[in-house]
Amino acid sequence: MKNRLVALCVSAGFLCAGASTAWADAGAHTMVTPADLSWGDVPSLPAGAKVAVIEGPLNEAKPFTFRLKFPANYKIPPHSHPAIEHVTVISGTFHMGVGDKMDTSKTTALGTGSAAIMQPQTNHFAWTGSETIIQVHGVGPWAINYVNPADDPRKK
Repeated sequence: MKNRLVALCVSAGFLCAGASTAWADAGAHTMVTPADLSWGDVPSLPAGAKVAVIEGPLNEAKPFTFRLKFPANYKIPPHSHPAIEHVTVISGTFHMGVGDKMDTSKTTALGTGSAAIMQPQTNHFAWTGSETIIQVHGVGPWAINYVNPADDPRKK
């Protein structure tokens, strides 16, 4: 199982950018501990974020689960997703707000154990004050679409 997770996580950056990778035995019973996770860069988010894919593929109409690790003082510019986003805070505090412009004074502080559900096409943004890990799950296809195209690190 660990080799399968490593292989998936190596391609995780591509998954979050929209490329396709499928699990070899998607119907298998899977158990994952934090030590099993392998973290990789995320080309679709500003530099510094790390991703560990637990279940995928993200670009198909199938269930997905991944974790994102953000450093302290990290900001995710306003964006939306084509699918519903279920967020659970694993550690730290994840500050989320809704709208087309980043306004850190208009966010909700979600501490460890908190959850948020963002509907498809809802523009939102987030930031951290300390290292924070979240888990995201839903049903794909998954993508990130920035309100301001200049915020998209894939276009830089």
